[in-house]
Amino acid sequence: MKNKRIKLRDFEIGGDVLTILAGPCAIESQEILNQTAAGLKRITEELGINFVFKSSFDKANRSSLDSFRGPGLEKGLEMLQTVKDKYNVPIVTDIHEPDQAEAVAQVADIIQIPAFLCRQTDLLVAAGKTGKIINIKKGQFLAPEQMKTLIKKVEDSGNNNILVTDRGTSFGYNNLVVDYRGISIMKEFGYPVVFDATHSVQLPGANGTCSGGDRRFVAPLAKAAMAAGADVLFFEVHPEPDKALCDGANMIALDKAKELFSICQRIFELVREFN
Repeated sequence: MKNKRIKLRDFEIGGDVLTILAGPCAIESQEILNQTAAGLKRITEELGINFVFKSSFDKANRSSLDSFRGPGLEKGLEMLQTVKDKYNVPIVTDIHEPDQAEAVAQVADIIQIPAFLCRQTDLLVAAGKTGKIINIKKGQFLAPEQMKTLIKKVEDSGNNNILVTDRGTSFGYNNLVVDYRGISIMKEFGYPVVFDATHSVQLPGANGTCSGGDRRFVAPLAKAAMAAGADVLFFEVHPEPDKALCDGANMIALDKAKELFSICQRIFELVREFN
């Protein structure tokens, strides 16, 4: 079965050109947003890759009350709009509560449902009713087959512009494992499949009051996802990941992104030749 291609501006997600969603985990400052967006836009334009800029105005599922969350809804959307206007890039960001959907839809081209909240019916329906592209991240606690019922919630809200994302599965304490069969299984639902290469190397809660991670494995996991047939890659990218205020251990450095994107693009194109 051919997957649906999702139209976004002048390109298609799930078509014959790789799409990458990328940017800092959380909004730290306008300067970091601008620097990352400018760098990623330049890289993806040089490579001929579709690009959507990602960052979160609020990371509501932090391990501790002391963890950095971001600037909040109003200020965060204002900062993302600045990026959108300045660099002419589409935006993806996540929501945590149903009443955020309408405001976020004024700025974001893709509304993302966090993995921990993927079964929340009211959240999925509110997002779906905006008419925006909805990216549902598979919960770490779900089998890929279970995504079908979550997709139906968005479809039943009148929206068929859907992406589904794998970001690893919990198979033990403070660790995630990627089962690449999930990409094939979720592609059977008819929508483009995203692989989140940076959250898949997260070590949830491993540092006590915050999550850990191991970015050494981002590249091999991303390349394997391309070989397994994923349509889209998701990366959290930062100019200086080790200084990031959120999820720095998972993120890749901006100056390393082009090399990795290029390799993934070549695998993506090779796989497309045989399918």
